[in-house]
Amino acid sequence: MCPVNVHWHLGSEHYSYGEFDENGDGPHGNIPRPDWAARDLAESGEKVQDGFRCHYYDASDPKFTTPYDWKHCKGMEVGETYEVHWPHSAAGACGTVNQYQTPFYDGVFCNLDMDTFSTLAAQDIANAVGVHGQVFTIVNDESYFYPDMMRGMIIDEEMGMGQDIAYYTGSTTGETRSNEMCSMYTPITWQVDRKCHMISASSFDKLCYDMKMQRDDMSDDLHAHGSRELVKDDLVANNQARKALRA
Repeated sequence: MCPVNVHWHLGSEHYSYGEFDENGDGPHGNIPRPDWAARDLAESGEKVQDGFRCHYYDASDPKFTTPYDWKHCKGMEVGETYEVHWPHSAAGACGTVNQYQTPFYDGVFCNLDMDTFSTLAAQDIANAVGVHGQVFTIVNDESYFYPDMMRGMIIDEEMGMGQDIAYYTGSTTGETRSNEMCSMYTPITWQVDRKCHMISASSFDKLCYDMKMQRDDMSDDLHAHGSRELVKDDLVANNQARKALRA
């Protein structure tokens, strides 16, 4: 299994009380729970549904308000919260020049023909497809630079990144999915960092540069996507597990 795509959503799709929730903040405020707002984002001025914000934002601190000169990402903003997803697949073109693809479905099912796909049971998909999720607030401060966001969740014990993980089975996300409109791609295994982290704008711009260097055209993932509304309790899987990594 390997990462086959990377993309991100405006605000967090997941909810972690005290980390990314209705009490967070950003340059455009936050959303309440459970009422949702739509903000004017990104490259074409399209409106996308946003998610929750982290608690770091401080309008009096220049690292949250100093604009960054973006060279590669589109429509990104210092001070905002974004949830990054790294879809992984056992049917991806792992270790080849075609490993990373947009849309992510292409990467997930790259080496899987339709005849085989039609025979897969739910547990087969859960075993073969997974997503890493991690939530960040962007700052204009190079002390928060990480050189490689392409390969998956950042694991840094010293900074507490990727150490407190929630595991569960769910589905694909995005604003086209809701509590009324389900995803046909389920169940898939999720591993989500329960903590929010600050990261430099240059880290994201380096990620977007790396995405541009792939054989497949990943330009549709160089901006933030809309966030799925918070899933109702009665629709959530009952197999959530929490694991704190130990050295």
